[in-house]
Amino acid sequence: MRDGLQAYCRECAAAYHQQRQVAKGRKVRPRVDTPLGHKYCRTCGQVKPHSEWTRNRSASDGLATLCRTCKAAKGREHHLKRNYGLTEAERDTLIASQRGLCAICLDAPPVHVDHCHKTGSVRGVLCFNCNSAIGKLRDDPEVGRRAVAYLEGTSWKPTLVAPGVYQLPS
Repeated sequence: MRDGLQAYCRECAAAYHQQRQVAKGRKVRPRVDTPLGHKYCRTCGQVKPHSEWTRNRSASDGLATLCRTCKAAKGREHHLKRNYGLTEAERDTLIASQRGLCAICLDAPPVHVDHCHKTGSVRGVLCFNCNSAIGKLRDDPEVGRRAVAYLEGTSWKPTLVAPGVYQLPS
């Protein structure tokens, strides 16, 4: 208007805008009345206190658009897709095919996706200890064989060749 004011109050203008968007067939965000110090999460559909949200300095209210729980779930999902090309359902299928146990030790629950660093292909899902052991062995089968021989006690049995000179078996 000429005086710089709108013809309708803010609530009436918002309601009119929502009606127009619905009439056009567009998806409209539901209006949820939230108590002071709370915010509505559109992903899980719950009203949560501000302590359940991470900070976002660029947002008008200073809080992220997803609550901490939804943000963590979305982050896990993106991590699997980006790094391994897997969905959570495919990872769960792998775990089920391993009977819910680590593919190496058959003892602990599998939580880490193991993959070949050269080809990027997924080998299975391992427990933390087995996954880190393979990493420390540098994904090298020969180093793994030597480690098994050492554990079995067959690799470190030096033979005396000369006085003070020992030779390791090859």
